[in-house]
This record gives sequence, C-alpha cells and structure tokens, in this order.
Amino acid sequence: MTRKFFGTDGIRGTTNVHPMTAQTALCVGMAAGAHFLRGDHRHRVVIGKDTRLSGYMMESAMVAGFTSVGMDVVLLGPMPTPAVAMLTRSMRADLGVMISASHNPFADNGIKLFGPDGYKLSDEDEQAIEKRLEAGPKLAKSDMIGRARRIDDARGRYIQFAKDTFPEHLRLDGLKVVVDCANGAAYHVAPEALWELGAEVVAVGVNPDGLNINAGCGSTHPELMQETVVASGADIGLALDGDADRLIVADEKGQLVDGDQLMALIGLGLHARGALKGDAVVATVMSNLGLERKLGEAGLKLLRTKVGDRYVLEEMRARGCNVGGEQSGHIILADHATTGDGLVAGLQVLAALVEAKAPASALLRQFEPLPQLLKNVHFNGGAEPLETDSVRKRIAAAEAELEGRGRLVIRKSGTEPLIRVMAEGDDAKLVERVVDDICEAVRSAA
Repeated sequence: MTRKFFGTDGIRGTTNVHPMTAQTALCVGMAAGAHFLRGDHRHRVVIGKDTRLSGYMMESAMVAGFTSVGMDVVLLGPMPTPAVAMLTRSMRADLGVMISASHNPFADNGIKLFGPDGYKLSDEDEQAIEKRLEAGPKLAKSDMIGRARRIDDARGRYIQFAKDTFPEHLRLDGLKVVVDCANGAAYHVAPEALWELGAEVVAVGVNPDGLNINAGCGSTHPELMQETVVASGADIGLALDGDADRLIVADEKGQLVDGDQLMALIGLGLHARGALKGDAVVATVMSNLGLERKLGEAGLKLLRTKVGDRYVLEEMRARGCNVGGEQSGHIILADHATTGDGLVAGLQVLAALVEAKAPASALLRQFEPLPQLLKNVHFNGGAEPLETDSVRKRIAAAEAELEGRGRLVIRKSGTEPLIRVMAEGDDAKLVERVVDDICEAVRSAA
C-alpha cells in the first residue's frame, strides 16, 4: 500500500499546506483514536508539542479529533519527544502524540505517534490508520465523547526520569555546562535537570517565541553553542534540536563531537562495565568507518541499517542491543528510553566526563574519523538515474577502487528529488575523486 501521509518519521510538512493542516490533524486524531480503541476501558492519549506557533492550531485540532471518537486527552504542553514516549507508558495511555517537525524551521510541523509501549508505530499500524483516514471513523455517542485535561507536573516527571539515568554516586558539581535548547521543547527541562545535578549551567536557546525554533541555534546550528563554550570558559557544551531527541556536543575548546564519537564513548564505557548488550552498537550506513574499526579493536561489531532512527531501533530490538544511533546525534539508549533522547544521552556523556577527571577534548575523541564526503545531486523526476548503465558502471568502478580502503553509500532521498553520494576511505583525494565522478555520471544520466 502506498502511503499518502506517513513518511519515515510520522507526518511532516509546511503548516497550512496539505497535508500539514488543521483538517488533517483533526482527521488523524479521529483515525488514530479509533484504531487504538481496544478493550472496554476508558481510553487515553497523551499529547506533547514543541514551541512552534502552529502547535496551538495542531494541538486543538487533534484534541477535537480524539475526543470525537471517545478518547480522553492528556495535554503536556511543550515537552521533548522522548518525554512524550516515556509519559505514554508511565500514564498507561493507549497512544502518544508529539506535534513537532524536529530540526526543521518553524514554518514546518509534524505528527509523530507512539503506541502504548512508548515505541513509534509500526508500518502496519500506520497503514491501518491511513485506511481509516480514507474511510472515515465512527464517531462516539454524545455521552461517550472524550474529555481533555492539562497536567501541570509533566516537566517535573520528565526531569526526574532523566536524572534517574545519571549514576547515583556522581554529581556535576564544579562542571560548567553550556546547553543550547534550540528555542525548542527542552527549553525548560534540560537546564533544570543539569542544575539539579549540581552543574553550573549556561543556557542558550531558551526564549522561544513561536518563530525562532532551530533558528541559528541548536544541534543543526551549533555555532552559538561552540562560541558560548569558549566565551564562558565552560567545560563542555550540549546542543539539542527542536524536539530534543538529538544531541551534538562541543568540548572545552569549542570543537564539535558528533553522534559517532558519542556512541563510541557510551558503548565502550558500557562494554568495560560488562553492560553492553549484544556485543554491538547499531548505527546507519552513514556512520564513519572509524567507528566500526574502533569497536572492532574491542571485539565489538557495528551493525548498520538504512538511514532513520526507527530502523536503528528496529535492529536494536531484533538483536537485543542497548546502544544505537545516528551520526547526526540521535542516540538511543534502550536501557532508559524507547526513542532518541538528547538530554539522557548528554547525561551519560557528562557522567563519563566526571569519572574520567579529564578535559572533554581528551575524552570525547574516541577515534580518528576517516575522510568522508557527501554530495547531493538533484534530478527532475522521470527516469531513475541509478538504474542507468552508465551510472551503474561508474559505481562498480568506484567500489573496486575503494575495496579494502573505504566504502561507498549511494541512496535516493525519501523526501526530495536527490541522489545522495557518500564515500569514505583512508585516502581523502581518492574519496573526493570517486564522489565527483559518480555525481557527474548521475547528472549526465538525469
């Protein structure tokens, strides 16, 4: 079945442009609510959002949809995506909803759905909801319409949850931490959690106005965090994205540390304590070969999936692993959470820093990344460039050149008319030449 609404991470788009309209949000609320009306108990959905202006509109529409089919609604207000997943389980809800477009600009918004177990919905559930969107749900009788209420202590519940993932015998006293909350969903909880653990907190990106989420700040624009670390003399910087499921770190010199380095730090730390499950870390095809080699030195494997944190999580669950993520900063720690959690991942990094009693610059660079180059090539629909003989031959030749010295990843974007060409290897000049040759072949074929 071809899906009209759901992509790789829920439904997303520009607000007030189909499909990201109040009408769609209303219908999704009705369809998803009806799909999860199972059993004779009073059904409940938990709804959180980030700080986008359109969140008010989308939230109100979804409340109307859910209550119209007989589902009660619990409103959390602005909260990180992982908080919604956690509270869905904690409150024994039948469904969780996060209204967010993650790291996208304020004009976009999205709808992410979680099942009662706190995990993102399966493809089967999303397809079933799409069928209900087409057919139209059965509305509740007048006396069975749902109720909505807002809970005031959601922030405190999540802060305590996050703090509970930090080792009890440690404190952050004496540590100066910059945290950039991207003017997004974690603007109140992340600084508070760090302060309660004893850190001296320098908070930026904590003044959302509905329009400034991810604007020149957060994990996709870490320059503000880097500059603040250096200017304030901080020990480390943490940058989250708009819905706080992603983390990028800067050391005390303002140098960036990506998700690959963080997975190495956390994974190898757990392995040293005998707590790494599956003797492996799960990452995507985009993670650096240096990570794979570093883990291999410890007798561990790097299991790769296609791009997308949902695919990482699926592999983690299938293999029984407890550490996984993406180079972009989605870090999934299955011992604590059912989805990526930037604050929880940041706390594990801070715990390692406290125990090591070493500067962040000495601790966080676990391996030397191999030269890696990614380029995008636009094409105007029509024939698929990757299916042409000329492109296939160029790819085969490149793979032969890189054999034993690097690797090649070529994929079509799931959201745009782009072919993404990535290569990495020990020889930077070879990597650049290989990528350029394939990009030229794709342009010619397109």
